[in-house]
Amino acid sequence: MQATDKPRHHSLDVDGLEIFYREAGAADKPCVLLLHGFPSSSHTFRHVLSPLAEVSRVIAPDLPGFGFSAAPGVDEYEYTFANLADTVEAFLEQIGVDEFFVYLHDFGAPVGYHLATRRPERILGLIVQNGNAHEDGLGSQWDSARAFWADPSEANRARLPEWLNFEGTREQYLGGLPERVRVLHPPEPWHLDWARMSRPGNVEAQFQLFRDYAGHVARFGELGDYHRTRQPPCLLLWGRHDPFFDLSEIMGYARALDRLEMHVYDAGHLLLETHAPECAAAMRSFITDVTAERAMAGGVTNRPR
Repeated sequence: MQATDKPRHHSLDVDGLEIFYREAGAADKPCVLLLHGFPSSSHTFRHVLSPLAEVSRVIAPDLPGFGFSAAPGVDEYEYTFANLADTVEAFLEQIGVDEFFVYLHDFGAPVGYHLATRRPERILGLIVQNGNAHEDGLGSQWDSARAFWADPSEANRARLPEWLNFEGTREQYLGGLPERVRVLHPPEPWHLDWARMSRPGNVEAQFQLFRDYAGHVARFGELGDYHRTRQPPCLLLWGRHDPFFDLSEIMGYARALDRLEMHVYDAGHLLLETHAPECAAAMRSFITDVTAERAMAGGVTNRPR
């Protein structure tokens, strides 16, 4: 393994916020921006950084309020997906990234879709891993959330499931899994996640993001237009036992995108915890193929500025 393929760990001041990120690969390779979801962090990508670095520059930040990035209170930072995207845009500017593949998972999906729809020409391709962008994926398990978004009363809040605690954090990993898959999950990730979420004021910040997810759902029509008109190459990686996003979600992507490759695994919401080698291989092939196609068509891959 070349030294540049080994993960490197940095912190950067972005508009007064300390942003922690992991990086691997050389700067002259096409960039892949890995956006984690709730309740995880860039730690979720630890097993795929080096394999992807052989064909790309890999950047995996911890979003504000997650992992080892700063977690200001809700009175200091606006916890909306649009504002998270603002922070990520400023972060990318500082490290010299223009074009990139973007990995969309869970809460990382609305962040990445803001980046994609603001400047579609930047996006080399989408890598969607249990990231929702269609009504297809939101089944009856979202009924209480929809009721709260429509009427955020105390009564409707009381009907929401308890998830902003240690048990709910662990359930993100193990929920819906048959025993043969549950035993593949190491316990360290949800302990790390809950330790970071337990910082003062962070649970309220996470609840603010949950409230703002209603805005992401409201953008589904806009995202459908983006898919149909821009036709970004897309690799879809899906854990079929995900209790949050229904498997039928993948057909929403299939209806709109011409350049689509799909892999469905015997796994759950946090797919990379159990199927990192398989996903890394699929991502490497996708990045290599799309980069070669762009080169043949006269496209420009990412270069340091």
